[in-house]
Amino acid sequence: MDDNRLATEPSKEFLFNYKGFYFALHTTPEYIASLENFEIKDSDIFVATYPKSGTVWTQNILSLILHEGHRNGTENIETMDRIPWVEYNIKNMDYDSLPLPRVFLTHLPYYLTPRDLRNRKGRVIYITRNPKDVLVSYYHFSKFILTLEKIPDFNILMERFLAGKVLASAWFDHVSGWYNHAKDFNILFLTYEEMKKDLRSAVLKICNFIGKQLSEEEIESVVRQATFENMQKDPRANYENLSDDLAVKGKGRFLRKGTVGDWKNMMTVAQNERFDEVLKEKIQTLPIKLTWDLDSET
Repeated sequence: MDDNRLATEPSKEFLFNYKGFYFALHTTPEYIASLENFEIKDSDIFVATYPKSGTVWTQNILSLILHEGHRNGTENIETMDRIPWVEYNIKNMDYDSLPLPRVFLTHLPYYLTPRDLRNRKGRVIYITRNPKDVLVSYYHFSKFILTLEKIPDFNILMERFLAGKVLASAWFDHVSGWYNHAKDFNILFLTYEEMKKDLRSAVLKICNFIGKQLSEEEIESVVRQATFENMQKDPRANYENLSDDLAVKGKGRFLRKGTVGDWKNMMTVAQNERFDEVLKEKIQTLPIKLTWDLDSET
């Protein structure tokens, strides 16, 4: 296969590059630049991730925690309205009018986040997921999300991913950037895999970090509702009401499998070796152990 083809830049019909980082066209360079001065409130909470690392799952977990299982009618509010994206203000929401604590999602790299956030104001929950599962999830996700370039050849997508020529650029740069600059943030690090292994412990860590006290009964309720399987059944949690200009109905869903190690069902031996060749040395410099399946850690 032509290596030049593998390394081509993303189509400008889908992504643009701002300060070395690829964004979807739901935003503009001017808006991203303005986020430097985005005023952070002390109670603000940000869920930061590389795409397909458990963003929507964590969004829903936080929503359940903060709204105590949606006993106050918040189940009738769209998830995106409860916890919107900071860099993709698709609905032109007035973020200042959001109830406190405000919660935002972001795929921003550490260096493009608001200045206040980098000065330890507000809180950040950063979720990491092993990059092979991220890649496979991204591949399936791009099949039905109309705002992402469809690359039907998995090998081509893998090379783009390894070269950082996809939405949110290079996985390793994103993860290592946040970990290496942790001292600049008031931050809690979690991994997708530990959330899968022990959701209750993850919920307790989040509650403790954001200063939310729940009764044992409330904690059990959150854990029960927040299992990946139950989230899949919730149309709002699974974003099943996206407009036709954003997603192809019936071709996929945000919460697809939620398993650890699904990459083994997709990647060939040669592809796995190629992936390891490019990233293995870098991954060894990360201050975390990556879980490739629930039976082993590296």
